[in-house]
Amino acid sequence: MKSARELALRVLQAIDTGKSKSDSLLHKALGESKLERNERALATGIVYGVLRYRMRLDFIIGRFYHHDFSKAAPVLQNILRIGAFQLLYLDKVPGWAAVNESVKLARKYKGERMAKLTNGVLRKITPENVHIEEWLQEKELPERYALLHSHPQWLVERWLSAFGSEKCLSMLDYDNKPPLFGFRVNRLKTSPEEFFSNASVTGAELEACPLDHFFFSKDFSSFETAVREGLLSVQNPTQALACLLLNPSPGSTVLDLCAAPGGKSGMMAEMMMNTGSITSIDRFEQKLQKLATHAQALGISIIQTRAADARSYRPEVKPRFILLDAPCSGSGVLGRRAELRWKIDGKMLRELAELQRELLEHAATILDEGGALVYATCSVEPEENALQTASFLERHPEFEIDTDCSGIPEQFRNSAEKNGYLMTLPGDLPGFDGGFCQRLRKI
Repeated sequence: MKSARELALRVLQAIDTGKSKSDSLLHKALGESKLERNERALATGIVYGVLRYRMRLDFIIGRFYHHDFSKAAPVLQNILRIGAFQLLYLDKVPGWAAVNESVKLARKYKGERMAKLTNGVLRKITPENVHIEEWLQEKELPERYALLHSHPQWLVERWLSAFGSEKCLSMLDYDNKPPLFGFRVNRLKTSPEEFFSNASVTGAELEACPLDHFFFSKDFSSFETAVREGLLSVQNPTQALACLLLNPSPGSTVLDLCAAPGGKSGMMAEMMMNTGSITSIDRFEQKLQKLATHAQALGISIIQTRAADARSYRPEVKPRFILLDAPCSGSGVLGRRAELRWKIDGKMLRELAELQRELLEHAATILDEGGALVYATCSVEPEENALQTASFLERHPEFEIDTDCSGIPEQFRNSAEKNGYLMTLPGDLPGFDGGFCQRLRKI
């Protein structure tokens, strides 16, 4: 049977070499394991901790590794990261256990020589021997922030330029904290008052959210049954802002162009009191099946799924509302998907910006006259957000910025009415991820 640390190692290796999400890979690995609850928690903490602090860990390890650590075998890199993370961040793990278990992994995967090297390096890494602030004193601000907060330097430079030092630090700090779970109460089945009067959730740890029907919690297990029963959906409120900005009324015709995994389709159906129609588009049938299963649990019957390319799908009837939650870099959700910070680069941003442009071009042709289009991302990068929609408006005089913000809470309206869009930065509001949404109207 794999230990917690070996399971974490296998997941980290799979993340490095594949395209699957960290939470999917970890969930699958834990589901196939026979680990006890505390070992499962250890494996989970190691995976997410190493992903978040990888750059900082590599810098620290490099101070005690007598060769070029960037050229070490990937599996050895992850073994040393796992050991160093435990030594520096997990107070409840004895130092000898962190070292010995890492040595075992090195012996199993790279042989006796690398096991000895692992032992020698990790025995030098202690909180007393690590003086990272001192080591970084002479470095320029972007590099210092990048190493201290474990984000790619090019991204730190962008954020410093766009948002300033204070905001940038807040974003970096938010990305390295364990994210809160956001929950949406299903208004088709219950109300917040009725739900919280249920004895099964009385005493559960909760945090308030400024959006109606939403709340936060650090604890998922207390609400797992309610999610299965369709009383709750897991959704960060930043994602909900795009639905509230579109604000489809009961009886509306809605097209959700990039719908999977379906959280926004479900929320809009609840807002519409399960009347009207929502067509949810995704290229992959398997994702749509999961969307349909969850909709059924929520008691929703107005969602129809279509497996199609959102750049070419043509509905039989032009919808009055289109939600385009476009594929993006995910730079606003790096706290939730820590591995993305190591996979985003300039080339990816350019490719995504082109895909977003194509999606917007097609959406423009299929929206009904007088209809509303909300373009949304979970990015904070200008070329995916305000620059993208500004370019669209230059090409399409038949569209204009729609400042109808009646669906969103008052505290968000000033920004949307002033700028024509709504953007949250990680750390702006407790529990809110970064994201962007803009409402456009076809004249």
